[in-house]
Amino acid sequence: MTLILSHSEVTAVLDRGEVLAAVERAHADLALGTALVPAPPAMTLGGAAFVPMVAAAESAGAAAVKLLADLPANRDRGLPVQRSVIVVTSAADGSCEALIDGRLVTAVRTAAASAVATKHLARQNSSVLGLVGAGGLAVEHTRAIALVRELSAVLVWSRSAETIERFRTAVADLGLEVRAMAGPEAVTRAADILCTLTPSRDPIVRGAWFGDGLHVNAVGAPPRADHREVDGEAMRRASVVVDSIGTTLTKSGDTLLARAEGAITEAAVSTELGEVIAGRAPGRVGDGDITLFNSVGIGLQDLAAARLIIDKARANGIGTEVDLAT
Repeated sequence: MTLILSHSEVTAVLDRGEVLAAVERAHADLALGTALVPAPPAMTLGGAAFVPMVAAAESAGAAAVKLLADLPANRDRGLPVQRSVIVVTSAADGSCEALIDGRLVTAVRTAAASAVATKHLARQNSSVLGLVGAGGLAVEHTRAIALVRELSAVLVWSRSAETIERFRTAVADLGLEVRAMAGPEAVTRAADILCTLTPSRDPIVRGAWFGDGLHVNAVGAPPRADHREVDGEAMRRASVVVDSIGTTLTKSGDTLLARAEGAITEAAVSTELGEVIAGRAPGRVGDGDITLFNSVGIGLQDLAAARLIIDKARANGIGTEVDLAT
């Protein structure tokens, strides 16, 4: 039987703390060779990009593909720019285990990956979170990073004051001081942990603003080689850790454009997060280091979250079971 889960059903069973732990384990599995993440191809059609994000993991007992559709024209239609669906297939018998709406999974696993990177790369006493962008990803990042660091304040910038107020309301239960800032530079210079969460084509954060000891999660740019949130100087100044080297070298504009400008070489993006988690590569060496997690997102993160969601939904009788073989 195939379990079909809608957005509301995913919301009913998803536990953010569990997803964070599962994403951390999944990245370690990737470093240890018990999980696989091939670099995804990209298909473009009339300005839309379609990216099949594939992964398999022994721990999940499954393979999965999330088909991500990135459609900038949807903004003018009042529709989400990115949409996705996750198909999970059993590694034991090849049956289709589940079909899952990818909206919440994508946001939560993205924030979980940033939190895992923050756990392993940011200074232990980091307490000021800076957010460039104040939408849904900012809410998820605040919740996730609050699980791995004791935050004292959140500094946030957005082009829209209304978006900042919605963000403030959405995280009010965390009891954190939220301060609206004048611009990305003000956020960057004052933060201990910086998250860039915009779909920017051109750099919105510059490495010249980085202070000693900063940790950056560069997260928001879509998987397009011509989009980036940080400039070449940011990539050059930081010790860069990536989610997947193969994916980064094909989909990350932050990396590819910095290389094209001569700011970095391919060797600058040769450390994966899983290697740091598994103790096979150094992360932060000293408190003065600048670290940067260049995250494009990988299907293994989706699979790790999907495994949790499927098992919990079935245990609680949530979702619709369909026999696709009939």
